[in-house]
Amino acid sequence: MRVIPPEVPLDDDEFVTRAQTGDREAYDVLVARHTASAYRTAVLLGAGPDAEDVIQEAFVKGYRNLARYRGESSFRSWLLAIVANETRNLHRSRDRRDGLVLRAAAANPDAEVAGDGAVGAVLAAERRALLVDALRRLPVKDREVIVCRFFLDLSEDETVAMLGWPRGTVKSRTSRALAKLRGLLDRQEVHHG
Repeated sequence: MRVIPPEVPLDDDEFVTRAQTGDREAYDVLVARHTASAYRTAVLLGAGPDAEDVIQEAFVKGYRNLARYRGESSFRSWLLAIVANETRNLHRSRDRRDGLVLRAAAANPDAEVAGDGAVGAVLAAERRALLVDALRRLPVKDREVIVCRFFLDLSEDETVAMLGWPRGTVKSRTSRALAKLRGLLDRQEVHHG
């Protein structure tokens, strides 16, 4: 009996190379792989209900600028940097009085939860609401670094690439932003008992 080795999925670099030579199907694979994290990025950085428009524009710009991608960072962090820039563009175009809208991916509110699970779901929703509120209160750059490092689980290198900041800035801003976030959460805890 002949054993067939399992297929090894191609990594992003191979699809990027193919897409750079005009292979649209290769770019479609990259889009499929990174749509969820691009959407999460847009939402967490404040695109709110416009997140789908933001990521669609980011994917179009990514495709148009694919020749400029040199592989100095991962394709994912390069693409998420475009998403972050498009989200910033959205903020600039919004009416200033509307401010920044930040929506975290929420659990399905219509789901039925029984027994003790209901108490846990309510407590989790309250904690999530407190966290989202505290994130909204952070300055934009602090919120961006927190979202990258902890919500998107980007490495320090990926965060540097995505935000375009020096490594030292990412480190120091992460530390300061976490301290600010803890302070906001502590104050909210006092108010909510």
